[in-house]
Amino acid sequence: MYTPAEIQALTPVRKSVEDLAEKLPDLRDVFLCHAWDDRKGAAKELHDLLQSLGVSVWFSEKDVGLGQPLMRTIDKGLANSRVGIVLVTPELLRRLPKEGIADKELSALLARDRLVPIVHGTTYEALREVSPLLGSRSGLDTAEEPMADVAAKLAELVDL
Repeated sequence: MYTPAEIQALTPVRKSVEDLAEKLPDLRDVFLCHAWDDRKGAAKELHDLLQSLGVSVWFSEKDVGLGQPLMRTIDKGLANSRVGIVLVTPELLRRLPKEGIADKELSALLARDRLVPIVHGTTYEALREVSPLLGSRSGLDTAEEPMADVAAKLAELVDL
């Protein structure tokens, strides 16, 4: 199911998942970082696919309640998730240079070894032009396999 490059890239993430599960069993499986514009499209699709596979997902559309302080709620979501997934779309690439919320989430996720980029509707080359650090991370690409297969690989990655 995984390519050799994916195995090499995702093995350290899997090790982090296992270590955190032992220490902090109540964490969410993944934190889904995405552009605001994708919240009802690609991000929701990925969220729904992951949830259908039994993955607990921190997703702003679901986890930020009315009247809650947005940045503090996101901060708690980041702290209480085992893995960060960054859904890289053309919308995210347009938003990152503006240093908004997705940029802040990305900064926090880049500080960890628990980050998996998912490239969707764009390329790693375009990503590297906007974020060389994120573009240097190996991840998954929906141009190579359908979103459902990407979700299945992510579910397997966090399955304990």
